[in-house]
Amino acid sequence: MNTAAIDLYSPDVYVDGAPHAALAELRRTTPVYWQDIPGQPGYWAVLKHADLVHVARHPLLFSAREGGIMLEDAPPEHLAMMRNTLLAMDPPRHVDFRRPLVPSFKAQVISGLEERVRIICRQIFDEIGDAEVEFVHDVTSGLPSQVVGELVGIPAEDWPRIHRWSEMNTSRQDPDFQQQDGEDADPIMAMATYAIEFAGRRRQEAARLDLASLILGTEFGGQLMTDVEFGSFFVQLVGAGNDTTKTMLSSGLLALLQHPDQLAELRSDLSLIPGAVEEILRFANPLHYFRRTATAATELCGIQIAAGEKVAMYYTSANRDEDVFDESQRFDIHRHPNPHLSFGIAEHYCLGVHIARLEGRVFFEELLATYPSIELTGEPVRTRSNLNNALKYLPIRLRRGG
Repeated sequence: MNTAAIDLYSPDVYVDGAPHAALAELRRTTPVYWQDIPGQPGYWAVLKHADLVHVARHPLLFSAREGGIMLEDAPPEHLAMMRNTLLAMDPPRHVDFRRPLVPSFKAQVISGLEERVRIICRQIFDEIGDAEVEFVHDVTSGLPSQVVGELVGIPAEDWPRIHRWSEMNTSRQDPDFQQQDGEDADPIMAMATYAIEFAGRRRQEAARLDLASLILGTEFGGQLMTDVEFGSFFVQLVGAGNDTTKTMLSSGLLALLQHPDQLAELRSDLSLIPGAVEEILRFANPLHYFRRTATAATELCGIQIAAGEKVAMYYTSANRDEDVFDESQRFDIHRHPNPHLSFGIAEHYCLGVHIARLEGRVFFEELLATYPSIELTGEPVRTRSNLNNALKYLPIRLRRGG
């Protein structure tokens, strides 16, 4: 394989699935790989597990704030707004904003949501009954939208449009997710504007037992968030929880259908589901990468990286690193240990990790208990995106009667 001809940037490369053969070859020959971007500076793709961990554990050298987390350089107004999200903060500000939220996201707190998540799953399946469905949007979208909506305190009537904004934002490279007549041209700004107005209303009301009241009433770095800061924070908090969970659930079902022996094992022993969720996260991680920017000249895997250059942490590659995972291209619900990096690591380890795992476990428990027959009825279609490792169409027949 001619590694010089490998393209990791073009969204078209990902339409048929991640280029795992090319990534494996690059891990072997060029684990820190220079990739051009048409019309602007390219980036260093970091492909090995250990190197990705190194980048993540040095947040001042590899900055999330400096240029944001996307491969493409963002417009100044978007970058300024992004810097008010945890994803694009560096220490010490990141610590100031994250620390007050951590108690609300601890495992023992999130475990208290299990019964509510289970009720939501059962309601979704009761509404569907026996049917042929487009699984991504007819089934999996409803769970994270409702869980996040209830956690934050968003009115139920607003959940669909927030989900739509989230999907438009993360899948903006796919023409099927571009704005339709009457929709906002910029989903990020639309969601931020919604959140600013939402914050203004909530400040006039009595505090509630939800995340919105917690965030609006908490000092971060010695002061309360402004409504504008809350708007930026809201975009990440709500957007990330919506889209990545939907992707995990739909990609997870497809992986299980493609491995019917392992699906049968889960049906016979639901205690295997937590391990299956971890393998789904490794094998079909929802996001391909996050970007950093080098703040000083450095070296990575023998490659000289200049100050100001972009560095992309490729989870899709690191999660299949042969030095870490035996038979790394194989889907295996029994894989243990499973040190995948789909939730990140170190400074930016996903705040919502326990929510995602809870939703994944309960969803598959209820899905398999409700439907003894789950069949793929057509060809799945993937999202055109170099960021979002997602399905946009998954035709499924669900039957309760076997």
